[in-house]
Amino acid sequence: MRITMKYGKTGLDIDFPDDWSVVRIEKKDMPLLENPHQALQQALNHPIGTASLEEDVQNASSACILICDITRPVPNGIILPVLIRRLIAADMPPEAITILVATGLHRPNLGAELAELVGDPWVLDTVKVENHFARNDEDHTDLGTTADGLPIRLDRRFVEADLKIVTGLVEPHFMAGFSGGRKVIMPGIAHQDSIRRFHTAHYLESPQAANCVLLGNPLHEIQLEIVQKLPKILAINTVIDEQRRIAFMNYGDIEKSHLEAVKFLKPFVEIPVAQKFATIITSGGGYPLDKNYYQTVKGMVGAMDILKPGGNLVIVSECSEGIGSKEYIQAQKQLQQMGPEKFLKHLNSKQVAEIDEWETEMQIKPMRLGSIHLYSKMLSDSQQSITGVRQVTSLSETLQSCVRLQNDKQVAVIPDGPYTIPVYMADTLPKSEPF
Repeated sequence: MRITMKYGKTGLDIDFPDDWSVVRIEKKDMPLLENPHQALQQALNHPIGTASLEEDVQNASSACILICDITRPVPNGIILPVLIRRLIAADMPPEAITILVATGLHRPNLGAELAELVGDPWVLDTVKVENHFARNDEDHTDLGTTADGLPIRLDRRFVEADLKIVTGLVEPHFMAGFSGGRKVIMPGIAHQDSIRRFHTAHYLESPQAANCVLLGNPLHEIQLEIVQKLPKILAINTVIDEQRRIAFMNYGDIEKSHLEAVKFLKPFVEIPVAQKFATIITSGGGYPLDKNYYQTVKGMVGAMDILKPGGNLVIVSECSEGIGSKEYIQAQKQLQQMGPEKFLKHLNSKQVAEIDEWETEMQIKPMRLGSIHLYSKMLSDSQQSITGVRQVTSLSETLQSCVRLQNDKQVAVIPDGPYTIPVYMADTLPKSEPF
């Protein structure tokens, strides 16, 4: 049996022996939108929980549109031209419109990469397109604190705009339950002080800080609390299938429209599985998510619910840009020096996280269950040495070895790693969600 894994832009074919019992775990087929442009126009014509876009423009002299950074395959080339033309037709001057790339603490998107992200040269020529920089103190406005004392500092370009619109994909997220909506604001355009408090072990070690969970998820609750500090925020939400085709679009109030998108998505991506496996092979999600090792951790966490204790989890991820930030590299080195348990104990004692060490913390979760193996042709030996997982030089030999050592030819295959979440059926799921 041959299965193509998401890997870089081209994919990676894996041939499995005929005598293995291979269980392929994928998103369920979604009903696709025949005409996404028309669907977006219809969504704008029928907003959820708010007035029409045109009515809102009449009371606004400026607009700020948030878009996700290059790590998310958002169909901006469809969304932005339609949205901006509607704003201009409603008498919003182009020079009063700003598109802000919600980078969080990621690097900025510039040049050809920014053009790829925006997806339409007319947009770049018509309105301002700028990056958020979480470390620039002067770019942010202080909005006080959450009830838990977390400082709320957000990019003033968004805070001070009369019309506030976020765009993005709604998909599983290994900390916040689902991406999109409120997450584009926090951590998307937050100051580093806010982001570092938001990503402490105090929140991340909650069992509810997990894929496809909103109810009781402390990160989701903080995000909503921050959103509610601002006046009216609007959102365009999209859902895509494994081939990056658009299945769903809506527009409206940021909370209500996001929950409607989650309600649509969840049955397609949360896949009940009746057993656990001693050998699993998954992916980092392919381009653009698997551009670095930092994002690859999401694929490891996504598969862990069906990994047998002591089993082997193999992940393929191109990592064309290497490991990640210098801070993340330092956290990975610290993990190597201290070991998982001491490193986690160290994190639990902190009120403010070091930048990007939260991804290292999340990697420890599947490491507690079994052995992690990484196949990546783009990482050097020195880069591989700080991943904290086992290096795979031959994928076929590694898989054969895992099956032989476990004496179990049943193998689970998750081609679209972070976007498909297998759930062991015997586990107790939240009985209700807020939609």
